Amino acid sequence: MAYTFTKDLETGNQLIDTEHRQLIDAVNNLLAACATGKGRSELATITKFLQDYTAKHFSDEEKLQVQSKYPDYVNHRRYHEDFKKVVAEICRKLDKDGPTVALVGEVNSTIAGWLINHIKKEDVKVANHIKNKA
Repeated sequence: MAYTFTKDLETGNQLIDTEHRQLIDAVNNLLAACATGKGRSELATITKFLQDYTAKHFSDEEKLQVQSKYPDYVNHRRYHEDFKKVVAEICRKLDKDGPTVALVGEVNSTIAGWLINHIKKEDVKVANHIKNKA
């Protein structure tokens, strides 16, 4: 199942939205690679990108929060740290077991599900805060 960056995922902040699009593309690439039984090296490349880009995006987003004095920064950062651990665990399982059907389901539920939910619930609040501070 591929994910689409729809209007309800837009925060209105160009940097955040651009990075969210790239994260969703990376999740879609990972799902497609798993579904077609691609080799572990291709999956390793995709998961490494997802891991690195998630860290970059979270760092960018957290800088915006600090600059705008976002009041829920501490909790938002904690959500990011918890998610980085989830991505690292998925990468570990993929490296150990390869692209199993169970892992594809886990990518769908944990990575994609978390990302979509986080954007809709948390990142929209951050973007509104930043917009109102401008």
